[in-house]
Amino acid sequence: MPYTVERDEDGVWCAHAQLRPGVGAHGQGDTEAEAVADLREALIGLIESVGAPDEIAVTVPAAA
Repeated sequence: MPYTVERDEDGVWCAHAQLRPGVGAHGQGDTEAEAVADLREALIGLIESVGAPDEIAVTVPAAA
């Protein structure tokens, strides 16, 4: 599932992902990694609450 990470005007990192149209989750943290970890937790809770989407795209790093 694609997500975005950006730093707001206060220096807080914010991560956002859309589970399906109109249903998304947000995470934040002092670092980019903390924001992504917080987003992951929010998505887990959201999936437990509303169910998994019909399709999930997963991106994995290529082997070096």
